[in-house]
Amino acid sequence: MAFVAHLWLPIVVSGVIVFFVSALFWMLSPHHQTEWGKLPSEAGVLAALRAHPAPPGLYSVPGVNAAADRKDPAWRAELERGPTAMITLRPAGTGKMGASMMQSLGSNLIVSFFCAYVASHAVPASATYLEVFRIVGTLGFMSYSFASITDSVWFGRPWSSFFKQALDALVYGCLMGGVFGWLWK
Repeated sequence: MAFVAHLWLPIVVSGVIVFFVSALFWMLSPHHQTEWGKLPSEAGVLAALRAHPAPPGLYSVPGVNAAADRKDPAWRAELERGPTAMITLRPAGTGKMGASMMQSLGSNLIVSFFCAYVASHAVPASATYLEVFRIVGTLGFMSYSFASITDSVWFGRPWSSFFKQALDALVYGCLMGGVFGWLWK
């Protein structure tokens, strides 16, 4: 944990910068504005969900509650008939923006913390700006993008969505690398 004493400033500064840039990307950048579409039969879907409410959580359609249920021919027939979906149900309303923003900032600080940890073992204290930038920028890019690959591989998220997130992650990684290179001790 000695690295924290030397790298607390770049951890905090990069986490805060990525937080603000991420917010700008999601609020103002056109590349995310078309990522989520509206169902053509939204009213019917909402009516069905309201008629049979389920608690907030993750659901699949058609779904099973136990692995053994996957052997049921009726479930398999529904799966083959389609469509299939992965659904995240959230509580009604817009949610608590302040709490979500604090969680986002917290996650950015955690990413910066672990990038600092790895960099403190991989990069000497006497490293140049570019040496630090290369390592931390790569770690930041990986941290912000690679977890999203699973969503596309296993959960049907369009690859175009992953590539948009990867573009964002490249910017975040470069910002992190730049801050760490600038403030490296």
